[in-house]
Formats: sequence, C-alpha cells, structure tokens
Amino acid sequence: MRVRVFYHDKCFDGACSASLFTRFHRECVARDAAYEYHGLVHRAGALFDESAFSGDENAIVDFKYSPSPQITWWFDHHQSAFLTRADHEHFLACQRDPACAGRKFFDPAYTSCTSFLAHIATTNFGFNAAPVADLVHWADIVDGAKYESPESAVEMAAPAMKLTLIIESTQDPAFIPRLIPLLTEMPLGQILEQPWIAPLLPPLLERHQAALELIRSRAEERDGTIFFDITDHPLEGFNKFIPYYLFPHAVYSIGLSKSSFRTKVAVGSNPWTKVDPATMVNLAQVCERYGGGGHARVGAVSFPPDREDDARAAAREIVAQLRAHKPTA
Repeated sequence: MRVRVFYHDKCFDGACSASLFTRFHRECVARDAAYEYHGLVHRAGALFDESAFSGDENAIVDFKYSPSPQITWWFDHHQSAFLTRADHEHFLACQRDPACAGRKFFDPAYTSCTSFLAHIATTNFGFNAAPVADLVHWADIVDGAKYESPESAVEMAAPAMKLTLIIESTQDPAFIPRLIPLLTEMPLGQILEQPWIAPLLPPLLERHQAALELIRSRAEERDGTIFFDITDHPLEGFNKFIPYYLFPHAVYSIGLSKSSFRTKVAVGSNPWTKVDPATMVNLAQVCERYGGGGHARVGAVSFPPDREDDARAAAREIVAQLRAHKPTA
C-alpha cells in the first residue's frame, strides 16, 4: 500500500503530526505500507492540487479540509479548518456516511494536532502513544505557545525549539520529508546530532539573532499592540515570539513580512499576557475577513507576493481594530 501524507509545511506540529500518523497507521492499519510526504502551505488561491492525491490512501494532517474523494484520512485542530461552508457541510455529511466515517477528525479544543491525533489513535484504534509522549508534550508547547517565558521561546535552549527553527527556515524540499520518520523514532536531542542536521543550526541561530535585531529596529508598540513591517527584508520565517520578548507588556502583535511565495500578515497575541482571555479579540475571525484564519489567539493572512499593498492595507485595518480594543485584566 502506498500512503501519501500531506502536512502543514514548515511547522513543528505539522511535521510531528505527519510522523505520528505514520507510526499509528503502520502499527494499527497497514504494517506493509510505504509512506510519502508532501508539505502544504497557506497561500492565496488554491491550497490543493488534486493530482497530488495519488496514493492508495491520502491523509491530511494539521491543515485545512479538502472534500476530495481521494482523501481517506484527515486530522485538524484549527478553528478555521474549513475554507467554505460547503466544505464544512461535506465533512458533517462524511460523519454520517459509513464509507468515510471514523477516518476524518476535527476538534479545535486541542492545543496541537499531534496531541489530537494521539488521542484519536489511542481511543479509537488502540494505538500505544506512550513511546511518543515527549513528542506530544513538545508539540503542545510549541504549537500552543506554552513556554514558561518569552526568554524560553526566543533564546531556544530546548532541542524542540532548535528543531522548530530548522523546520521553519529550511529551503530544502527534501529536508522535512526526511526528518518526519525520525520524530517518532528517536529523542529530539539525538535528531539534532544527526550529521545531516547538526551543521544547519549555527547559521540559523545567527540569522535568528539578525531577525531579532531587525524587528527590534522596526517594531512600534502603542495601546498594547505591536506592529512591524519587514517586507523589504524577505524572510522565509522568523520566531513569532520576538515581539513579546521585546515588548513583554503588549497584548497583540501584527507583523508584515514577505517570502518567496507570499506576503504574510501574521496576527498574534501575547501568550504571557495578564489580561482576561474572555475580553480578547478572536484573531481567527479577524483573519477570516481577509481570507486567512488560524486560532482564537493566533492567525495569519496570506497574499500573493505582488499584492503587498493589499497586505499592508489589511495589516493597517487589523492594527487599528486591535489598538481600539481594550482587553481587561
């Protein structure tokens, strides 16, 4: 059996979810399967290439729903999991159809897709998740921003943080597919010591420090909201906790950046803020107005690279909305 696993690319939780799905599927579904990995990114326009769903089974993890009849497995935890109402209705109909029920799962209450997948695999299929408990633990910390402090998130002492930096920065399309199987086979620290991984880290740490200084020079905090525009310094990714490291009392952050395939408006909230979460703006809903999405506390909007002006206009509107909003402690 040939299984194609589609995952949220350049994302620690996406890679962990793909690895955990592989181990679960091999142990509980098809021991003789061969697995292939294909990263998916949020971009303007079509998110899926139907022709890529060419496996005997095709799984999507940690990414939006596809109604394609070729998709046999789906796991996601994002509030904005459905591109359209029709997609959501298709998913609900699938839950009533014996032909596909029990293989497509959604629950936005879970911190990470990895922890959600581990729960479903354990409770529905008898999977033993104990050997991957540390991976699930770190996926929750990284994807849920459950770090002890901004310093622990930005200074990156833990192996999971170093791997996240590599995953988010790599330009090698073969790197993450090669990494995915290792994530459920060996400790994260041991993965970092692999001879094809270890040399990647030092230059990335230097680039991380440069991104920190760039954002420090560009960011402005007012009325509890940070804004920075670094579109003139194209980056494929940067640590999203840098703004709160620089402005620990801020509540929200909006960052405008540009990469090779999109102009991105990153919208987040401070994981360490003391304000009452019930008084905060749902950022997924904010981003959905512009065709993006995410979670209640973090989201993003992607525009084509040549629509930088539209991205900047959206960022200004979001900044104005969040600076006008006054969450309370």
